[in-house]
Amino acid sequence: MAKESYSYIIYNHSKQINFRFVTLLSNILKMKLSLVFIAMFISSLSHSQQDYETLPPDFIKTIEFFGSNEEFSGTPIISRGESLILKFDDLRAAENDYYYEVEHYNFDWTPSILSKNEVLEGFDNIRLFNFRNSFTTLQPYTHYELRLPNTNTRQLKVSGNYMLKIFNDDRQIIFSRKFIVYENLVNVDLTIRRSRELDYIDKKQVVNFEIGRDNFIFRNPEQTVQTVVVQNNDFNTAIYDLKPQFVQGNTLVYRYNDESAFWGGNEYLNFDNKDIRQGTLRIERIELLDIYNSYLYRNFVRDGREYTFNPDINGAFRINTVQGDDLDIESEYAKVHFSLDNYKDLEGGEIHLYGRFNNYALDDSTLMTMDESRSMLTNELILKQGFYNFKYIYLNTKGNFDGGFISGDHDETENDYQILVYYRDIGARFDKVIGIGNGTSRNIIN
Repeated sequence: MAKESYSYIIYNHSKQINFRFVTLLSNILKMKLSLVFIAMFISSLSHSQQDYETLPPDFIKTIEFFGSNEEFSGTPIISRGESLILKFDDLRAAENDYYYEVEHYNFDWTPSILSKNEVLEGFDNIRLFNFRNSFTTLQPYTHYELRLPNTNTRQLKVSGNYMLKIFNDDRQIIFSRKFIVYENLVNVDLTIRRSRELDYIDKKQVVNFEIGRDNFIFRNPEQTVQTVVVQNNDFNTAIYDLKPQFVQGNTLVYRYNDESAFWGGNEYLNFDNKDIRQGTLRIERIELLDIYNSYLYRNFVRDGREYTFNPDINGAFRINTVQGDDLDIESEYAKVHFSLDNYKDLEGGEIHLYGRFNNYALDDSTLMTMDESRSMLTNELILKQGFYNFKYIYLNTKGNFDGGFISGDHDETENDYQILVYYRDIGARFDKVIGIGNGTSRNIIN
């Protein structure tokens, strides 16, 4: 009897242990499943967030980024098979180690779901080996260059949106820049017109375009086709996701007025300090302190004045020097002084310098501040020698900017336009760029 009671106790005790073990195991599994779902949810959130370019720190200057067939730096738009060139200077001149990575994105700049080996042939996360120190310059710097594709990153396999990211040896991102790869699968024809609204007929430019090719079939274009219309390579003012108004055969037709209208703006201002030691038509005087200082003539408000044709390069810049042969490492850095005679009420807003010299970014470095002693707005930027386009824009208290507030808007202004066509076929996993169109307002029509 005692033996039976002992066995019964042992059996029940082991049964309780087994039950507790099963309960504990069940709770652990539930916890793991919860963690998995949480991780999946966080991952989905991170994949759904739009990614923005990282602005460089103060010691990184003169970021030039362009395709092999492009004349000026900006956001490169290249065809598959073309190469990319990135250049930048580090003013610390310490030959620091930098690394690069390439990421693929959807139309709306959210990360795509493609794995790295679906996007790249080869590897990224490679150190930049091509760097040189400046030669005979007052401001020492280390000049870096990267070309894609290269022996490590041999090919970009698919078209679409990309981001090139530069890291230091602590895996901290230093800066990033967007670029776009396209396939020539459709034709894009565009026409620049004046606005049909009488109030804006002399101030706005309207982009009409058609997309199509006989051997390319669009499936459900309302859902599968996305477009971006860009003025002067400035994606801050780009118009996104216009839908075709109607289909003509196999051609998508976009003949909007308001929806595809841009402010005409005005021709960019400019200066050229390739000869760092003397003034020019735009540079009032030169001073040599720790580095060269270039003082530009005072600018004035052009809004309300008649349009004057003044050829520009639509916001771009080009490095140049007459003091050396190698532009990359023999060009000096100068402190360029800007001044603006402004009589307008800013209503709490700000005036900023604007141009492709910093990829159209607005930050503290571009802010014009009031010099009470001279009753004008001033700023100074450290820029590498060359020819620069720039203008002044107004940023209001809501974060919206107005390019015509200081410069004015004119329908005659010569602007470059580019149309990007994205396509995600039914069941596809990423957005292709299937064509681009280029045009200019030089021959604007009614």
